[in-house]
Amino acid sequence: MYQANVLSPLTAGGNDRILLRTLTNLRWMAIAGQSAALIVAPTYFGLNLPLGVCMMAVGLSVMANLVFMIASPDNKRLTETEAMLMLVFDLAQLALLLAVTGGLTNPFALLMLAPVTISAMALGLQSTVIVAAAAAALVTAAAVYNLPLQFADARELVVPPLFRFGFWLSIIIGIVFIATYSRRVATEIRAMSDALFAAQMALAREQKLTDIGGVVAAAAHELGTPLATIKLVSTEMIDELSDRDDLRDDAMLIREQADRCRDILRSMGRAGKDDLYLKRAPLTTVVKEAAEPHLARNKQVLFTELPEPGASDMPPSILRRPEVIHGLRNLIQNAVDFAEAKVWVDVAWGKKAIVIRIVDDGAGYPEQLIGRIGNPFVRQKRNPVPQKERIGYEGMGLGLFIAKTLLERTGAELAFAHSADPFLSPSERPERCGAVVQVTWPLSAILAPADQGIGENRANDL
Repeated sequence: MYQANVLSPLTAGGNDRILLRTLTNLRWMAIAGQSAALIVAPTYFGLNLPLGVCMMAVGLSVMANLVFMIASPDNKRLTETEAMLMLVFDLAQLALLLAVTGGLTNPFALLMLAPVTISAMALGLQSTVIVAAAAAALVTAAAVYNLPLQFADARELVVPPLFRFGFWLSIIIGIVFIATYSRRVATEIRAMSDALFAAQMALAREQKLTDIGGVVAAAAHELGTPLATIKLVSTEMIDELSDRDDLRDDAMLIREQADRCRDILRSMGRAGKDDLYLKRAPLTTVVKEAAEPHLARNKQVLFTELPEPGASDMPPSILRRPEVIHGLRNLIQNAVDFAEAKVWVDVAWGKKAIVIRIVDDGAGYPEQLIGRIGNPFVRQKRNPVPQKERIGYEGMGLGLFIAKTLLERTGAELAFAHSADPFLSPSERPERCGAVVQVTWPLSAILAPADQGIGENRANDL
């Protein structure tokens, strides 16, 4: 069974680290903005700023950028510690500018939130906590120890203490809120990205297995005629060489090897001549194929066909898509995982829709998780089973999410529920008492087109 706990390109090998160029470009933007403010404030607003100290603070950022540009290549990716230290440096540089330009009376104090936001979106929890704590400490220091803003006539810009306290408190609350909110959003985005990558890997594997099956089936068909010819000719040679024991033995060996080739091809592929057949099959056949890996896991899997009134008694032929097979396989695997003894797979069809319902006799889904089922990385499991008891496969971790994603790509709708009241006592619970998963397709989304025969073999790109 495919192991889905893989790493996406965003997380494998540390490739999710921040590019140095990204932070240096942001710093150049900050340097340009700070320089413009130092020019505009005295010129247009008549503020008397300590330009020497201010230019020194801006110069520190310029020197840091130049050093990084010279010493490091453009494609260098920072480690988490390096990125954290760069953000703390930017906070300290901005706090120094604020301290000599009025502290929290300077409206640009709000920019202290920027490095915290970057850290929450791109770095780990520990680094984010350090950056947020540094921001809070530096904002507090700039609020307490600062040079007041003065006009050219030596008048000071006085802000009421209550306003200064409120501004300080809003920045502190903003640091905590933005760090928490940004990190939550970034974590969900990363989880979804990793989960989608796992789904794509699972689908690619299923597609490759299907393609390999097509190659084997086509080979079995195409080689069938020459092998039959070899067997026929060798049999005639055996009859004609009854007086030549040495040549007769060679002819018998040829016939035996032809039979062996035939048996090998039959054991490798079960579909005969197969290219269009692999792409379509009766509904129940596809469902049973999806369930096949979990039929020998000491749990009874029961299949029931439920045609609607007025529908054909024979199940319709559907597109045998890898998404359908792999998605149903994950759902059945999950049911077998947590069933006590039985799993029911109901296959229903009508004139407008196809419905597959999977029910087990286990404990069912936890009530608090019903609304979250199908989301990636839902940690809590219903009726947790030790890994050593989960026989016959390796756990997928993202099974329900992968199944939901793949099946929805084919036009299906999934619903998760309990088949019985979870508060009933064990003696009151019916046989079908566990979790229910229902998959519904519009008939037009999955029904195979009219039979066009087997057709010619087609190339498979592996």
